[in-house]
Amino acid sequence: MKKLFEVKNLNMHYRITDGILGNTKGYIYALNNVSIDIYKNEIMGLVGESGSGKSTFGNCILNLIMPTSGEILFNGKNILTFKRKQLKDFRKKARLIFQNPYMSLDPRMKIYNILEEPFIIHGIKDKKLIKEKIYEIISLTGLNNDDIYRYPHEFSGGQRQRIAIARAIILNPEFIVADEPVSALDVSIQAQIVNLLIDLKKHLNLTMLFISHDLSIVKYISDRIAVMYLGEIVETAKKEDFFNNYKHPYTQALLSAVPVISEKKNKSRTVISGEIPSVQNPPEGCKFHKRCPFAFERCKKEHPELKEITPEHKVRCFL
Repeated sequence: MKKLFEVKNLNMHYRITDGILGNTKGYIYALNNVSIDIYKNEIMGLVGESGSGKSTFGNCILNLIMPTSGEILFNGKNILTFKRKQLKDFRKKARLIFQNPYMSLDPRMKIYNILEEPFIIHGIKDKKLIKEKIYEIISLTGLNNDDIYRYPHEFSGGQRQRIAIARAIILNPEFIVADEPVSALDVSIQAQIVNLLIDLKKHLNLTMLFISHDLSIVKYISDRIAVMYLGEIVETAKKEDFFNNYKHPYTQALLSAVPVISEKKNKSRTVISGEIPSVQNPPEGCKFHKRCPFAFERCKKEHPELKEITPEHKVRCFL
């Protein structure tokens, strides 16, 4: 498969300052040597607890945040070196769906103007072409033509997220970052939005990074899955291998926490105690060892590498 994104040794360390002189008193280690590939026309699921660095990673690969170090190759070109015009072209090809549809739409603008804005920003002035494209995208996202003359407050949360999705795909991008796109919605609406994203991926040949903390949704939508813990990738695998042959204790704990309606046998659960450690003072050795039920002496002293155990299945664990 062709690689759309190649992320190499990505670091994002936020400086913490003290006093009016701005002296450095420490760092927040949001991302640490993250390396991952995203293949063309796939949906890559990215899961982990709140504060694990998922959204920071999504913003970095869209060049919305400039990372501390590393490389982000898009179609073989490092986007971190792009000049203004190159970056503007990249913005057409790689788009973001925000988490909260109530906050991401300007309440003063009608839906038509919200969808027209990306064309204006990118210098497209053909009014007829713009209107035809808006009607096409509105239809694709399950809304009515009359909806474009209304304001965001006149819509439900699910409808607003459809509008946000329409805005993200209006310029025919190659890549979408969907950052927790259904977490702010009712459960009854979540399935509709997830199915819409799957349909759009097939119809428009999209590649997608789907960020979520909900493994049941990630299982449904994703082709491959990566698990992030404390700014590091701890496991990646194809969906089938991930759910049937998971290896990392943190992955095991996440999966055992997913509720199951009925079971013939009592499901054994891996329980992790405590909260995620501070990203300002991460533990030495394996970053998960203080919460891991299988940790041993080596885990406290050495930092495991992300190693391939079978083709396309990588794990960061000594066991």
